[in-house]
Amino acid sequence: YSDVVFIIKDSGIGIPQKELENLFDAFRRASNVGTIQGTGLGLAIVKRCVDLHKGKIFVESEVGLGTTFTVTLPYRSLPS
Repeated sequence: YSDVVFIIKDSGIGIPQKELENLFDAFRRASNVGTIQGTGLGLAIVKRCVDLHKGKIFVESEVGLGTTFTVTLPYRSLPS
């Protein structure tokens, strides 16, 4: 067994630190999104998919600098 790791990084508006804890809740959007459209469902769906695959997702963000998501999923080779 080993893990597959995906790192998704942007240089966007960032997410306030105090909002990171609830970021994966359905319909949750950061307070600083302004006029950026969205429903607040995307990250909740991603989190559910990661959980179903027994993986982990981490987020680091700084307002004005951007956000980094790290997704770790278990990897197992299938028998030949």
